[in-house]
Amino acid sequence: MDHASPDHSCAPVLDALVAYHETGQVPFTPPGHKQGRGADPRVREALGDAVFTSDVLATSGLDDRSSSHHVLERAQALMADAVGAEHTFFSTCGSSLSVKAAMLAVAGPHQELIIGRDAHKSVVSGLVLAGIRPVWVDPQWDPDLHLAHPPSAEVPDPVELRLEQVMLPRDAFFGRTELVPWEKAAGRVAAEMLTPYPPGIPAAVPGERLGTEVLQYLRTGVEAGMVVPDAADPGVKSVKVVVRPTEDR
Repeated sequence: MDHASPDHSCAPVLDALVAYHETGQVPFTPPGHKQGRGADPRVREALGDAVFTSDVLATSGLDDRSSSHHVLERAQALMADAVGAEHTFFSTCGSSLSVKAAMLAVAGPHQELIIGRDAHKSVVSGLVLAGIRPVWVDPQWDPDLHLAHPPSAEVPDPVELRLEQVMLPRDAFFGRTELVPWEKAAGRVAAEMLTPYPPGIPAAVPGERLGTEVLQYLRTGVEAGMVVPDAADPGVKSVKVVVRPTEDR
């Protein structure tokens, strides 16, 4: 039996938001600003009311308490059809939360997960949160376009800035640590993310053994104006590393 193609001119979430306003509903659910009624007048003057009137819950807001109008379900089905996926899932609070949720859905503590080494730092946070063991795959550098393509079945050899993962990110992050001068950090195991931002791709991940090339890259980068916001020492004059077993007394 053939199914009709979804109507991509529809926008279920947007239509539901319009309907919510047209019916003049008074919310008895979060958010606490109550469509701007409870917001400080100075904030409303600076931001405008649209910020607040568009801030509506999915249930008991865009839809009723039982989601009987299937607002999100219909919107997610349209997205799945648009990108050729079986299912899509919408999330709020930024994409970093969605990344962690996706990782927790497919792997647990000490289970392996294949990850591109140019992944965003939110992926490393997910590794720390879940105790997942990463299996790093290097991206393919395109010298003509000056960008990295996703990993493929043909994996290139690691380059100088590629570090060896010797501990679980979670174990390194939550283990005994110390700060050492960056000049003495080569060969030590990182206990923090060292992430030039943007683009937010960690140069070093907790549990990786630090190399001289990476440390020099970070230090010279900072001197040239690079920002490394996740580091214990954003100037990267010192680096947080795992205490060696002989020093852990």
